Amino acid sequence: MVFILWLLLCMSFDWEDIMVGAVISCLVTLITGDMFVTRPHMLKNPLRYLWFMYYVPLFVWECLKANIDVAYRVIHPMLPINPGIVKVRTKLKSEIGLTFLANSITLTPGTMSVDLDRENGIIYIHWINVKCTDIDAATKRIVSRFEGVLEKIFE
Repeated sequence: MVFILWLLLCMSFDWEDIMVGAVISCLVTLITGDMFVTRPHMLKNPLRYLWFMYYVPLFVWECLKANIDVAYRVIHPMLPINPGIVKVRTKLKSEIGLTFLANSITLTPGTMSVDLDRENGIIYIHWINVKCTDIDAATKRIVSRFEGVLEKIFE
């Protein structure tokens, strides 16, 4: 992945650039490879990569819908805006799964992850238009879009 990034940033396919990119990519991987992966056995399952390829368009679609909703609220100021912080539950336990979920919620316009209670599986989310304050209903509306797929990728 580092090598592909190098090629995209370099935008040159001269043999010198390719060789330098390959050497630097190998060095970076050797030096930092175990720094971010706590459960390397997960990387051997190709099904997780397929689920991740499914997750990317799902996230883009949810982000697009949320962008349209927020833009529509800006254009039409008569639409209700009821900001507030709601509490939602998550079944995810892994650190990277929780990070992906919290970041996915934050990157979706109209919502932002505020706090995470890892022990109880609770995320506090600021929502631009609180539609429900019940923990189960809010979880269904906000978290369930991403959680099932992220569970198959990271758990």
